[in-house]
Amino acid sequence: MTGSGGPGEQEILGIASLTRELVADGAALGWLQPPEVPEIRDLLVTITAGIPAGDAAMAVAVRFGAGGEERVAGFGYWRRHQRPTHRPHADLERLAVDPAAQGRGLGRTLLSTLIAAALRHRVEVLTLDLRGDNSAAAALYKKVGFHQYGRLENFVAVGDARYDRLLYALDLREFR
Repeated sequence: MTGSGGPGEQEILGIASLTRELVADGAALGWLQPPEVPEIRDLLVTITAGIPAGDAAMAVAVRFGAGGEERVAGFGYWRRHQRPTHRPHADLERLAVDPAAQGRGLGRTLLSTLIAAALRHRVEVLTLDLRGDNSAAAALYKKVGFHQYGRLENFVAVGDARYDRLLYALDLREFR
């Protein structure tokens, strides 16, 4: 699913469940404690509702369990920068994949879907940042063409631990 139509309640609950599980396991998604469902709902609504077409895109991957039940296996989204001088650009704010689905190309598929949406909406540069110890994510971003343009040492604080913040960009003007 991509676009501004917004996720349904089942997707919201699935994204919240996945996010809570990942954060509880220490995933670098920006939370220290697993976020509650209302916080995730509010976040997803701000990404998709009332935003002009082309200012945000979201992708959600669903897998089916042995009993036929649906489960969110991954999601990601980007938002266009609001500052007038940065409007041609967007920031990939989150990309998350269920550990049970990792290593099967799902992260790359989600990322490719989000890049395609950015191209359709004429985003010029797609940026992102990640925690320095997230080597799997860094490898994925490099594979699809992102380049690291900066590093802020010991910028991310998780309790007493400190991690570098890595800054990446993909110049989409090269794809036109």
